[in-house]
Amino acid sequence: MLRPRSLLRERGNYESDRVGYAELFFDLVFVFAVTQLSHALLHNLTLGGAGQALILFMGIWWVWIFTTWCTNWLDPQRTAVRLMLFAMMAAGLILSMSIPQAFGNRGLTFAIAFAAMQIGRSLFMVRALAGKNPGNHANFIRISIWLTCSGLFWIMGGLFEDARVACWIVALIIEYLGPASFFRVPGFGRSNLEDWDVAGHHIAERCGLFVIIALGESILITGATIADMEWTAGPLAAFAIALTGSIAMWWIYFNVGAERASGKMANTDHAGGLARLAYTYIHLPIVGGIIVSAAADELSIAHPAGHLAISTALVIIVGPSLYLGGVLLFKRATGGLWHLSHLIGLALMALSSLTISRQTPLSLAATISAILVIVAVQETLSLREEKAS
Repeated sequence: MLRPRSLLRERGNYESDRVGYAELFFDLVFVFAVTQLSHALLHNLTLGGAGQALILFMGIWWVWIFTTWCTNWLDPQRTAVRLMLFAMMAAGLILSMSIPQAFGNRGLTFAIAFAAMQIGRSLFMVRALAGKNPGNHANFIRISIWLTCSGLFWIMGGLFEDARVACWIVALIIEYLGPASFFRVPGFGRSNLEDWDVAGHHIAERCGLFVIIALGESILITGATIADMEWTAGPLAAFAIALTGSIAMWWIYFNVGAERASGKMANTDHAGGLARLAYTYIHLPIVGGIIVSAAADELSIAHPAGHLAISTALVIIVGPSLYLGGVLLFKRATGGLWHLSHLIGLALMALSSLTISRQTPLSLAATISAILVIVAVQETLSLREEKAS
């Protein structure tokens, strides 16, 4: 009798650990999700709206990063794995379409899609790992238990609109505490970092690609916004400033930090622990900052002159600050150093908040974009000096 082929990757060489085309295809759903999140924030630019957008973003990120961990072990060349990813895409599309009304009449749709993705993918991993990797098999049994518990709160929140925010916050707390507590289950123990035998290069590349997705979404927003407007000096200047800021963001993350982190992940004996800290948790403010910055770009292009509302000013400052702070923590976790250029940039952004009463959306956006450029240039020059010495 023929034995069923393993659904897992064969470890040991670069080719076996590379990102598959099915994974890239899966990511397309999240391009839509990121756009929906940015628009949801813009359409409800209040403290409550920001809180709702944060809840949705934390959920979306968790679905994606958990899937990335799974495809680190699964072989995307296998038909069953591809079909699982395509099923996830279908559910993810429903999830993304529900975002604008997730706290309205599509809350249950969002919750069912989310819980189905999280639990279904984890049960698929339980089946794929059976008889192949006892430690990780037990790990995914624990993960499935945790995600089933959180899924109950997602569904409860979808059913009861008045309790939705509270239920979904509880669900997120359960989901985010899982990896931090090694998915401890009473009577069933906890996972070990040795069970999280990940291919570091794959995790690093996948997260870098998600940063590209988020940056690409911000460029799409700026292009779509300016395309529908009369091309006068103000909007064109805001467009140039937004594009410059996006380029600076790319430079700050990818010029050196992403490559060094990927090298560290590929050569460390503790790739699982580093992936949990640097890529699973610390990438939250990085990606979230890009999404908020995209909303800020649209605001500054649509209304470059005139009064600067407090809500607009906060979006313009908070997005890049979150991003820069996240990259600072990321480089600290993977390189062991606090980058002076990033600390100076964060200080300058904090100081810029003291001048918002005298600024327009365009001038504040220009200030923040200039700070990002300064950070990128200063880090590049310091690295040249380091190589020369």
